[in-house]
Amino acid sequence: MHITLPNRGLKGLAQRTATVLAALFFTTAQAQLKNADNPEASPNWQKVKASLFKGRSIAAAPAGMLELEAPQRAADAAVVPVAMRTHLAAGDSRYFKRLTLVIDSNPSVVAAVFDFAPGNGNAEIETRVRIDEYTHVRAIAELSDGQLFMSTRYVKASGGCSAPAGKDPAEALANLGKMRLRVDGELRPGQPLLAQVMINHPNHSGMALNQLTRQFTPAHFVRQVNVSYAGKLVMTAELDFSISENPNLRFRFVPRAPGELKVEVLDSQERRFESTLVLAPAAS
Repeated sequence: MHITLPNRGLKGLAQRTATVLAALFFTTAQAQLKNADNPEASPNWQKVKASLFKGRSIAAAPAGMLELEAPQRAADAAVVPVAMRTHLAAGDSRYFKRLTLVIDSNPSVVAAVFDFAPGNGNAEIETRVRIDEYTHVRAIAELSDGQLFMSTRYVKASGGCSAPAGKDPAEALANLGKMRLRVDGELRPGQPLLAQVMINHPNHSGMALNQLTRQFTPAHFVRQVNVSYAGKLVMTAELDFSISENPNLRFRFVPRAPGELKVEVLDSQERRFESTLVLAPAAS
């Protein structure tokens, strides 16, 4: 027996479905806006706070001490620019020991931890991250005296962790680990210098579906970056797949004399790469 459903039934079902979806969207939007206004309400942040900082007090950063730069709405959730900048008043004997970058709603909540050696001035990091859904992004700074300060931004972006790689897999593999290392400006001993390292690496999150094989590409990402100058440590970075494809780090350091800037990289498959750049004063 063939039964034909009346059109009005199908239309009614579609209308009811649209109503339910609209209600869900409205409820989700309300929850997101509520969370945007209350950073401490994030359950993921509370877990990270308890695990990483063991109940230590984290104060809101005073104006000018710790700045977190991130777009309110990202143009591309897979490549979201963020910057953490710090400043201490002249004469303050402390230094910024660590910067931690937290993305509350990402599968990997702790995106990066940067440790700095003393004597390198105010800590500063610029990079690019993946963001999986609307979320608070946090910069937590630890000073050499153990005090913790935090700055927070709410970023509207979604789908960054499952976005497909932007480059051909064969090309990415052929260029794996190649680096470009540069500095902006001339070496002036005792003066801060801005450096940048660009690492060719797919930084697979393990969440992106290969459109040809219909399989998830296994996670493979830069896990650690060590930076030294003239044989002395400048900075170490512990990274996760929340960092975008082809990791890009900009940072400041204070060279005391001519020397070699060296970057060593270790990825999640224990592959090691390095790059060096010799710095010397400009010819007069």
